[in-house]
Amino acid sequence: MNPLNAPNRQEDFKLKDTKPQLGERWPHGGARGGGGWISSDRATSTYDLVEQMFYLYVRVVKAKDLPTNPVTGNIDPYIEVKLGNYKGKTKHFEKKTNPEWNQVFAFSKDKIQSSILEVFVRDREMVGRDDYIGKVIFDMHEVPTRVPPDSPLAPQWYRLEDRHGDSKVKGEVMLAVWMGTQADEAFPEAWHSDAATVQGEGVFNVRSKVYVSPKLWYLRVNVIEAQDVEPSDKSQQPQVFVKAQVGNQVLKTKLCPVRTNNPTWNEDLIFVAAEPFEEQLALTVENKVTSGKDEVVGRLVLPLHIFERRLDHRPVHSRWFNLEKYGFGALEGDKRHELKFSSRVHLRVCLEGAYHVLDESTMYISDQRPTARQLWKNPIGILEVGILSAQGLLPMKTNDGKGTTDAYCVAKYGLKWVRTRTILESFNPKWNEQYTWEVYDPCTVITLGVFDNCHLGGNEKPGGGGGGGRLDSRIGKVRIRLSTLETDRIYTNSYPLLVLQPSGLKKMGELQLAVRFTCLSFANMIYLYGHPLLPKMHYLHPFTVNQLDSLRYQAMNIVAVRLSRAEPPLRKEVVEYMLDVDSHMWSMRRSKANFFRILSLFSGVISMSKWLGEVCQWKNPVTTVLVHVLFFILICYPELILPTIFLYMFLIGIWNYRFRPRHPPHMDTKLSCAEVVHPDELDEEFDTFPTSKQQDVARMRYDRLRSVAGRIQTVVGDMATQGERFQALLSWRDPRATALYVIFCFIAAFVLYITPFKIIILVTGLFWFRHPRFRSKLPSVPSNFFRRLPSRADSLL
Repeated sequence: MNPLNAPNRQEDFKLKDTKPQLGERWPHGGARGGGGWISSDRATSTYDLVEQMFYLYVRVVKAKDLPTNPVTGNIDPYIEVKLGNYKGKTKHFEKKTNPEWNQVFAFSKDKIQSSILEVFVRDREMVGRDDYIGKVIFDMHEVPTRVPPDSPLAPQWYRLEDRHGDSKVKGEVMLAVWMGTQADEAFPEAWHSDAATVQGEGVFNVRSKVYVSPKLWYLRVNVIEAQDVEPSDKSQQPQVFVKAQVGNQVLKTKLCPVRTNNPTWNEDLIFVAAEPFEEQLALTVENKVTSGKDEVVGRLVLPLHIFERRLDHRPVHSRWFNLEKYGFGALEGDKRHELKFSSRVHLRVCLEGAYHVLDESTMYISDQRPTARQLWKNPIGILEVGILSAQGLLPMKTNDGKGTTDAYCVAKYGLKWVRTRTILESFNPKWNEQYTWEVYDPCTVITLGVFDNCHLGGNEKPGGGGGGGRLDSRIGKVRIRLSTLETDRIYTNSYPLLVLQPSGLKKMGELQLAVRFTCLSFANMIYLYGHPLLPKMHYLHPFTVNQLDSLRYQAMNIVAVRLSRAEPPLRKEVVEYMLDVDSHMWSMRRSKANFFRILSLFSGVISMSKWLGEVCQWKNPVTTVLVHVLFFILICYPELILPTIFLYMFLIGIWNYRFRPRHPPHMDTKLSCAEVVHPDELDEEFDTFPTSKQQDVARMRYDRLRSVAGRIQTVVGDMATQGERFQALLSWRDPRATALYVIFCFIAAFVLYITPFKIIILVTGLFWFRHPRFRSKLPSVPSNFFRRLPSRADSLL
C-alpha cells in the first residue's frame, strides 16, 4: 500500500499560504525611519521580499610594519579572524611586511556565541606552530550597524596588542567591522561562517552567483549550387551532396537527383550558433560512389563572424566560395597555390536576428524576444522574487555515516539565471536572497529548482555520496506563470517540491517564496495580448516542427555547455533539468493525464445536456417556464440571440470573479496521474531510450511504439491546452485577459443590440470572404489573444 495515497498526505501536495516577516528591521530603533516594521506598502529597499538576516562583517584590508622573525629575518603573514567557535583565515604572503588582503568575513548573528571578536596576525611556519605576531580585540556591543544604501564603513588602522593584551607591539592592521544584513554589497563575495567546513575549490561552489545565457543565433545556410565538381574517377559523372557542420551539429542536403559536374540544390540548412562564435562553418562536397561509400571531393571552412546579420526577411546577397581540393595537407601547402582552377560552391549564408532561438519548451517559455537587440521593445514590468527558505528537505547523501543535504536554489527567467548560496548540512535552509528580472511579456513562466550540491571540495568523502564525479541531485522544481499573478501584490506561498521517482511520487520538501509582479506600463501590457507570441519572422517564414525540435535540442546543449564553463559552473544536469530536456520522452502516465484533461473538457458539454434534459422533464417548473419564455423571445426576435449569448458570458465572467484562484497554479499530482501510477508504467517511464530490454526485436518495436506514442501524446496535450484556454476566458486565471474579455463581451452585447442583425451578418460575410490581398500572414488579434491564455499545462509534473 502506497502511504502517499493516504488522505492525510493529500494536503502535503498543495500550495500553502505563509506569513514571513518581510522587510527591514534595525536594532535600537525598529524600522528605518520609524518604529517597528516599515509601514509603507512599497519599501524603498531592494530586499523587501525577504526576511532580514544579520551578519557581523569583518573587512581585512592590509597591514604594515609587521615585525620579522629574528631567526630567519622574514615574515609570511596571514590573518585569522575568530568569533567563538568559528575561524576564518586569509591567504598568506611570503616575505612581506606590508601585505594587502582586502578580504571580507561574514559571521551569522544567529550563531554568534561570543561577546568579543578577535583578529590575530600570525607568521606561517613550514614546520611547527605558526608564530603569534599580535591581535586586535573588538567588543561586540560596540560594533556599529551599517544601513544600506549608506556608503561602506571606512576601515581604520589598529595597533597590534601582545598575547595578553597588556601592551602594544610593533605593527598595525587596517580593519573595518560592522553589523549588516544580506543586502550589504560585501555579502556575495564574503567568506561565510555557514560554510566554514568547505575547503579548496569548493569555496567557489557555495557562493551565490548570477549567470547570463549565451546570445544564440540561427545560422541559415542556403546551399544553391556548385560548379566543376571533379570526382577521383573521371570516367563517370558525380552524384553529389553537401554536408555542413557547426560544432557538433551536422546537416546534409539531399542527393542531387542527376549526375552532373554542376549540381543544384537550393536547400536551406539551419544551425544554432552562440556568441562569441567559437565554432566555424565546415562544408564538404561529397560524391556518392556506392550505397555505402562517399567520397569527399572538396571542402571549405568559414568563420561565422564574416556572415551578414539579417534583421528581417529581406534577401541576403549570395557569394561564390572556392573549395579546397580534398587531400592536400599542411605539408603540401605550396601545392594549393599551384592550382589555377578549382571547384566552387554558391552559398547564401546569414545569421538570423529576427527569430527567437528556442532553448526551452514553448509551453513554459520565459523569453520571447528576437536575437537582435535592436528589435527589443521596452520592458512592461518588473518581476521580483524573494527565495526565502526550504522546509523539511530529505537527506540526499551520506557524509560520515549520517544523512545530509547541502541545498541551493536556481531560478531561470529570460537570459538571466541566478543561483543562491549553498547552505551546508541543513534540512531547513534559509537563503533569504532577492532577485529582479525585467519582464517583456506577461505570458511567460519563471522556473525555480532546488538541488543538492555534491561539489564541495574538502567536504567530500570517498564513497560518502559527495564524490567529485557525482551529479548535483534534483530535489524539486517550481513553475510560476506571470500572467496568473495580480500586479503589485506580494504572493507568499510554500510550494511542495514534488519529484517522480522509479519508486513513485515523492515529496522532497517545500520551497518558500515571495513573488511580486510590478507593472510599468499597463497600456503596453494590454496591447501585447493582441500580438503574436513569438517574433513575426516565426510566422512569415516558419520552421517545420522537426526543425524546431532539433534546433531546440541543439540550443539546450549549447546553453548547458556554456554555463558549465562559468566559474563556478552551473552544471549541465542542473541546466537540463531547468529546461525540461526530457519532456518529449514517452510516458504512459503523461498520456493518461492528457487524455483525462480532454475528458474533463467535455464534462461541461455533458452537464449542459443533462441540464437541458432536466428542463425538458420539468424537474424544476420555474426554470422550464423561463427557458420557454426565452426561447419564444429569441424566435420572435432573432437579432437578440448573439447579444444574449455575450451578455450571458459577461454575467458568468462577473459571477466567476468570486471564485477566482487565490494562488498561482502549481503542479497538480492528481491532474498528472502521479498518485496512482502503476509500478510497471513507472518502470517504462524511467526506462532508458533505447530500451534496456534484451530482445532485439522487442527493442526495435518498443522504441518505434514509444516514438509514435510520444507524438500522439504531444498532439493530445495540445488539444487539451486549446480547450483549457477556452475555459480560461472567464475563469480569471489570467486576471487581465479575463477582464479584457468580459469588457469585450459587454461592448459586443451593446453593439450587437443596437445594430440590425442583417448588417452584422453582411459585414461578417464580407469580412470572411475578403480578397487575399487584404489578408495578413500574421495571426489575427483574436488568435493572438487566445494563444496567450493560460492552460493547465502549467500544473503538470
